[in-house]
Amino acid sequence: MPITDQQYQRLMNQHDENGGAIGQAAMKAGMHRETARRYLRAGKGPSELSKPHTWRTREDPVKAIWPEAQRRLVEQPELEALTLFEDLLENNPGAANPRALRTFRRRVARWREQFGPPLEVFFPQERKPAASMQLDWTNANELEVTIAGVAFPHLLCHSILPYSNAEWAIPCQSESTLSLKAGAQDACWAFGGMAAELQTDQSSTATHRLRADRSERGFNEEYLALCAHLQMQPRTIAIGCPDQNGDIEAMQYHLKRRLKQKLLLRRSRDFESEAAYATFVADLCGELNRKRGPKVIEELKSLRPLPSGRFPDTLELSVAVSNFSTVRVKKCAYSVPARLIGTAVRAYVSEKAVVIHHLGQEVARHVRVTGKRHQVNYRHVIKSLVRKPGAFARCQYREDLFPQLAFRQAYERLKGHDERAADRHYLALLDLAHDLGEEGVADILGVFLREGLAPLPDAVKARLAGPVESTPTGLAAFLPNLAVYDALITEAAS
Repeated sequence: MPITDQQYQRLMNQHDENGGAIGQAAMKAGMHRETARRYLRAGKGPSELSKPHTWRTREDPVKAIWPEAQRRLVEQPELEALTLFEDLLENNPGAANPRALRTFRRRVARWREQFGPPLEVFFPQERKPAASMQLDWTNANELEVTIAGVAFPHLLCHSILPYSNAEWAIPCQSESTLSLKAGAQDACWAFGGMAAELQTDQSSTATHRLRADRSERGFNEEYLALCAHLQMQPRTIAIGCPDQNGDIEAMQYHLKRRLKQKLLLRRSRDFESEAAYATFVADLCGELNRKRGPKVIEELKSLRPLPSGRFPDTLELSVAVSNFSTVRVKKCAYSVPARLIGTAVRAYVSEKAVVIHHLGQEVARHVRVTGKRHQVNYRHVIKSLVRKPGAFARCQYREDLFPQLAFRQAYERLKGHDERAADRHYLALLDLAHDLGEEGVADILGVFLREGLAPLPDAVKARLAGPVESTPTGLAAFLPNLAVYDALITEAAS
């Protein structure tokens, strides 16, 4: 085993102190007598005697292609070693062993250290408590969350305080001004105060006026009004510089990773409601903040007091009712009672809902949707559909006209009974649900389906007029017997 410089120094000291006795000095320095003699004769320590390994023990496996590789690296320093190596082998067959990639990688790395361009430098930033709050959205579909068994595509509106990394997040549907209002204010109320600045990027219409013909991007009026209410100075990063929002970009990855782990421990990704899922996210954020310790406590104490109330997180719009008995709100269609066709109504839009008012009274309430979709309540249009049953087959919002699974199954049973009259009969069932109550009609439809009967409107109405049969609690929905279809396919094939 080679000795160290410390051993050599001790050898020299002991040799001088004991009058030149090599054996004793070697023993105290922890080395063999002959080794000590060699170092004493040389008068130099290990670091001075050692020489760098500059000779080759085998032939250079990339010697033939290296001059060309250097030329290419000078012209295009951004070329990766693997890409360059594969290209050189393709253009110079047999010039180098394909198994020499590791050697080539090391050679390229050494060239970059000596002759390559300067790399990007990252500068640590000084953070001050309560100086700013960063906000951004991140796609959370990878969590595979479901609500009552239905897939729940969503984003997380995520806010952090960079000094302590305290964070808060809420599920939302889109990167919108509405979700910004809810997310920023929920974060401030969760933190118990406000930072001096609210920092976002420049890529969202939630905060900026984006125009294709102009490079400059100013803040939109709604965002400025929110910041004025919260007394937070709006701040943005430079265009195309996401690293300036690096704190929240990094923390979004860690938040989703922790959410995945919590979902695994929970053994289910399904939640009974969106509110239950939002509580799950909030509980995790609170847990993470408590674990961050003194810096979080210090920063939360430094925040400015909250305003007396929240900034309104609903948007009020005046919209006209079309001949389709719908209004368009944020590019999506929502139904209203047909009697309002041609009138102007007020739409109150929040992150979760769209509420329609006429003359100060609520006339319709819908779950808010995004992406040019529609929300149609059959009660608003059924009277016209009953008079025009031919419109049902190709109606754009036909799928909205099956309010429960029992109604869809009833329609399939009616098609099997008399396909030509199925649309007319089904619309009559919806009309009964409008007039006599959806739940009562759904219960009777379930009875017909279990009995294997076609739920014709007159028969359903007669059952509704008679004594109501008790429906067993928790009765499973009717499911068709697929074996019957398998038998038909087998018979047709034979």
